Amino acid sequence: MRSRNAFLWLLNKEWRELLASRAWWLLVLLMGPLTGVGFIGAMQSYAEVSGFNGTSAGVGEALSPLIGVWGPMFSACELGAVFLLPFAAIRMVGADRQSGALRLELQGGVSPGLRILAKALLALAGWMFAMLPAGIGILLWSLYGGALDGRELASVIGGHVLNAGLTIALGFSAAAVTEHPSTAAIATLGITVGTWILNFLAALQGGVWERVAAYTPAVVVSDFSHGLIQLRTVLVEVLLILAGLGVAAIWQRLGVGVRRRGMESAMLLAGVSAMVFACSFVRATWDVSENRGNSFPAADERALRGLEAPLTIVVHLAAEDPRRADLERNALSKLRRVVPRLEVRYVSSTGIGMFEQTREGYGEIQYSIGGRTSTSRMTTAEGVLESIYTLGGVTVPADVRETVFRGHPLAVPPRGAPAIFYGVWPGAILVLAIVVRRRNRG
Repeated sequence: MRSRNAFLWLLNKEWRELLASRAWWLLVLLMGPLTGVGFIGAMQSYAEVSGFNGTSAGVGEALSPLIGVWGPMFSACELGAVFLLPFAAIRMVGADRQSGALRLELQGGVSPGLRILAKALLALAGWMFAMLPAGIGILLWSLYGGALDGRELASVIGGHVLNAGLTIALGFSAAAVTEHPSTAAIATLGITVGTWILNFLAALQGGVWERVAAYTPAVVVSDFSHGLIQLRTVLVEVLLILAGLGVAAIWQRLGVGVRRRGMESAMLLAGVSAMVFACSFVRATWDVSENRGNSFPAADERALRGLEAPLTIVVHLAAEDPRRADLERNALSKLRRVVPRLEVRYVSSTGIGMFEQTREGYGEIQYSIGGRTSTSRMTTAEGVLESIYTLGGVTVPADVRETVFRGHPLAVPPRGAPAIFYGVWPGAILVLAIVVRRRNRG
């Protein structure tokens, strides 16, 4: 069987198996109501803040659909990728082992890598179909008169596609390594919960934990949902996806000893780990949000890029102190994108800071540039910039008139959306599933 013909045959086979998968049809069915809950709730809140039903007019001038609508609506995709997609992915790999189809295909000369590639492509296509309710939400928003920004939508969708790809790769590798789909499901859920614990540790302790947690699915989706695209994140996620698919392909070779497959998997993961470490030094980022919510004003960014001496910031705030979260969100995360040589250190003896606030120096932020130091307690972006400019002898950028984001208020309720998401979509999917499954059986 030639490789091209074998691949086309595999695509056709996997497509039929996907259509026969109850797990996939359940995923598609539930994505409609889940998306509807997020979209309808977001639209109601957005309309009220924009002045609907007597709310103070003008408040909605600062509203952005990226945060106000797309984030809540696409959260259904995050839930689906965590709790529903793994079962469909595990079935695509585990079902062949349970039915004996894997042994027949391997005897026919079909390579494991080709099999995993075909399954991955079909799984991704199935996920894109499951995301169609989000497309319906975008269409409804447009029909209501809402503004659309292609770059923001591409960022949000891209983040959820990357997240789904990672889930698929994880499900494939777990199903290939374990003997039973239920074991694979437990292993997949265990890793997912492990990433949540990692995020918790990062919030409490920072440091290395924080740098590692930056590549967990929750953080990646959050960055993309805010319009922040970091090249290193994309590279790392792609490497992790390829690693998962590679492990799955290695363990699909049933005729090879377990020890050898384990060694090959370890070597693959070691190589990927080295490449992930190298990618972590890539600094290229893009803020595609219309309101530039991830960036300082352009004049300030030009001044910060001109800093020649290294900048060190030591923050004396506990991990759960709300001032630390404000400082990170409003200033430090933006500084990391533009300052060439920046080091940020958090100093704290406890996690909550309840008993540290009486200590001398708690709450202080120390800045150091070229041997000069200064101390401040301001956590606002303006306060941080003022301290850096004063210490570094940087001329404060002139007040250059830039395009000011005025927001896109829309005081329109989600008329017709409940019927579509809660009635039309589930009904259509049920009918389609029955027709397709009957046709396949015939």
